[in-house]
Amino acid sequence: MPCPHLYALEAGLEHAFTVDASRVTFGRGALGEVGERVRALGGRRVALFTDPRLRALPWFAEVDAALRAAGLDVAVFDAVAIEPTDASLDAAIRFARDARADAYVSLGGGSVIDTCKIANLVATHPAPLLDYVNAPLGRAVAVPGPLAPHVACPTTSGTGSEVTGIAIFDLLDAHAKTGIATPRLRPSEAVVDPRCTATLPPAVVAASGLDVLCHALESYTARPFTRRAPPAPPTARPMSQGANPWSDLGCREALRLIGAYLVRGVRDPDDAEAREQLMWAATLAGIAFGNAGVHAPHAMAYAIAGRVRDYRPPGYPDDAPLVPHGFAVALGAPACFRAFAATAPARHLEAAALLGADVSGATDADAGERLAAAVAALMRAVDTPNGLTGVGYVAGDIPALVAGAAPQRRLLDNAPLAVTPPLLDALFHDALTCW
Repeated sequence: MPCPHLYALEAGLEHAFTVDASRVTFGRGALGEVGERVRALGGRRVALFTDPRLRALPWFAEVDAALRAAGLDVAVFDAVAIEPTDASLDAAIRFARDARADAYVSLGGGSVIDTCKIANLVATHPAPLLDYVNAPLGRAVAVPGPLAPHVACPTTSGTGSEVTGIAIFDLLDAHAKTGIATPRLRPSEAVVDPRCTATLPPAVVAASGLDVLCHALESYTARPFTRRAPPAPPTARPMSQGANPWSDLGCREALRLIGAYLVRGVRDPDDAEAREQLMWAATLAGIAFGNAGVHAPHAMAYAIAGRVRDYRPPGYPDDAPLVPHGFAVALGAPACFRAFAATAPARHLEAAALLGADVSGATDADAGERLAAAVAALMRAVDTPNGLTGVGYVAGDIPALVAGAAPQRRLLDNAPLAVTPPLLDALFHDALTCW
């Protein structure tokens, strides 16, 4: 069979892909290495980012002690918001400027890691936040140089932020999520200690696990890298470069692990094997989507989370309405995979099988329904809200949701089909219920 890369080369399309990742240390007890790793990166004064709940857990004390044992001066910022906003980022940026740190450590979930990334960026290269934010909501100004070293220590098994160059937050005036995407944001090292998941409540394990599921599925079904125009210059190749052989490896294994361990990890906090395997799946999927990119479910999720009115999930602080990111992404996922399956039926069927679905006898025409059903079954098993209606939306909200998702071109242009406002409208209607 002729190589598809040759076809791409002859057609003037992309013919190569780039593999990037943070250095990863994975294993029980790895938090104890953080101090020596920061010192090896040249750090002397460290800005340690976390959130109020994590500061009260033993993981914070362990990291703080490791940093101080390595002879490092530590300044702590513990006011990270769950689902950060441009307003909460202002406080973090001010702290980073005042701290005058030469290294950063983040201990927490994606909100903590993303906040630390952005604080490091703006403190190192001062500019208005919107200068760095993705277009069209921001000006997408290129980051002018390297950032200070950053060691990221995830405590949830989901976002993969510890190995990506992406940071996400809510832009309050726009009622939508947006973010910054640049290889400069990728942490220098990730220290992944699966013991941290022992203190997570079931709803957090469920939401973060569904985020892993969607990272892997979206990267695996993204537009292939050989269907893109080549970058000019070659060093400008985007992180969201599309499905590629490297990312496929991580996606497949992450899907298998999610299918085998997500329900176990949610239902039994003492199932150390399941929670460790979910943490490993999150790392694999993070590396995968950091090199392939996600697509439409994430674009839809930014609108879903940004326009929530009164939904308050169990297991999360109830001081404000919130759709956790993993739930927001999953709510649109069955509709998207149902709609996109015809672009690569074999991939969609293989993904369903990796999640544990029986695809024997399935035809190409069955691929979308089989994968949508497999995703919906996992969602039901971990008590995910049943579609948009489960988090308080009605059909009359869909025009506003489309308006919130349509600007997310970095994500939508990575989908295997052209995603237009009419298609988004159809996807949101299909996502009103998932089963």
